[in-house]
Amino acid sequence: MSPNGTPTNITWHDGNLSRDERESAAGQKGVTIWLTGLSASGKSTIACALEQHLLHQGIIAYRLDGDNIRFGLNKNLGFSPEDRTENIRRIGEVSKLFADAAIVAITSFISPYREDRDSARKVHDAANLPFVEVYVDAPLEVAEQRDPKGLYKKARAGQIKDFTGISAPYEAPANPEIHIRTDQSSVEEAAQQIFDYLSEKGLIVRRQKN
Repeated sequence: MSPNGTPTNITWHDGNLSRDERESAAGQKGVTIWLTGLSASGKSTIACALEQHLLHQGIIAYRLDGDNIRFGLNKNLGFSPEDRTENIRRIGEVSKLFADAAIVAITSFISPYREDRDSARKVHDAANLPFVEVYVDAPLEVAEQRDPKGLYKKARAGQIKDFTGISAPYEAPANPEIHIRTDQSSVEEAAQQIFDYLSEKGLIVRRQKN
């Protein structure tokens, strides 16, 4: 075992397909769209709308949702700073695999720490895969008014510890590719804003299959 915890008796095995071949066969490019923001900011709702819109355009996309992932892959993680970091590390790796498979990966995670989100970006950069950070911005008072799960109310009452925005910090993105104010935009407008950005950057151009 190396000092960073990586086993020393493993070897990376490259496959027989290049990324160009994979994208050509799929007829599209892979990209990770990383939605970050407070609980109840609208991340999951926008992610669902965007996934549906992309699929209707013939673009294969898959949504990785913060709560859903904790039912399976990350069910052994809590909400301590260390567990939050590991949660995002795993999702950064998983979304990279989706993007490498020429799928549009849409992640919706609070991902409160800027360093963790930057680490996810670096994983993609190292693999030469596009990473689009989307700041789903809702003022705390707006998120608390929505509070569909009643989490803010419980956090204010001290029933939930380490709750982002109340008893744990949220570090807003410094330079996100996309900034959405969900107190000023509808779900449909937000999804369209992301779709338009991806189109303008040539990230979701349909390619002719061989």
